[in-house]
Amino acid sequence: MEYKFLGSTGIRVSQLCMGTMTFGNEADKAESRAMYNRCRDAGVNFFDCANVYSQGKAEEILGDLIAGARDELVITSKVWGQMGTDINAKGLSRRNIMSCVEASLERLKTSYIDIYFMHQFDPHTPLEETLGALDDLVTQGKIRYIGASNFAAWQVAKALGVSALHNWASLKCIQPMYNIVKRQAEVEILPLALSENIGVVSYNPLGGGLLTGKYGHRIESSQNRLGKVDMYKKRYGDDWMLDASIQYEAFARANGINPVSLAVAWVAAHPGVTAPILGARNVRQLEDSLRSLEIDMTRDLYQKIASLTPTPAPATDRTEDFR
Repeated sequence: MEYKFLGSTGIRVSQLCMGTMTFGNEADKAESRAMYNRCRDAGVNFFDCANVYSQGKAEEILGDLIAGARDELVITSKVWGQMGTDINAKGLSRRNIMSCVEASLERLKTSYIDIYFMHQFDPHTPLEETLGALDDLVTQGKIRYIGASNFAAWQVAKALGVSALHNWASLKCIQPMYNIVKRQAEVEILPLALSENIGVVSYNPLGGGLLTGKYGHRIESSQNRLGKVDMYKKRYGDDWMLDASIQYEAFARANGINPVSLAVAWVAAHPGVTAPILGARNVRQLEDSLRSLEIDMTRDLYQKIASLTPTPAPATDRTEDFR
């Protein structure tokens, strides 16, 4: 396991981050513990969570697991999603942020969260209110760094500008979706992160399961996430994506590489990515992702994989500058 600096924070994190969205859902406490222990054995010191994962259960399980090793780990959580039934228990208002961080700290059984992500951009709350509240939490020591998940590049840039204007703590980490069939981040988000030295922990390296090689043409009848969950059907249901995944699997098999391992290694190879977030329901699934560490992602191999899917259009219409 190699360790990278997380943007400009000065802290070093493992080149792979373990996601805990399955904790308390597809993975019970025992399986969650087994995955956590396997990650620790592999050298992972970076664990990503959110208050909405299993409606708080993931944080509770992770909190139990990190007891005794808290200061050795980098732990994240997030705020934005609906928690409970109260009409105001959602979004990035100061009211909700202050309530949610206290609840997350209690569930995680810790006095601080290393990176506290805005889970999505909130169009109903001024960024000044949100970032002011987060700056207060940094000052109070309840969070160490501010992050943004699912933000567009312009939203990240706006947040950086607002924080600079008020001399507040600024964004240190972003969390975009990124994989072989979802490459929009290459256009502006990843270049922005490189320019401003912002850490990047990208999610969905396996395309919601599309790139695991286990679906073929049977997505609609699948009992797995891609076949059952509407969000993933909409995200990865385009015909061209299925066709690309079949070509990708054939390429991986022809080169004697597990498709899961290769997909994670490809994402990790982008210079703007600090650590891909791994997702798994059990240790057996997790092993394939961990084996990405064994792959020598040469420039030639990287480009061959990239050629299997469309390169997104550049950020400006002066396409002649990119030829």
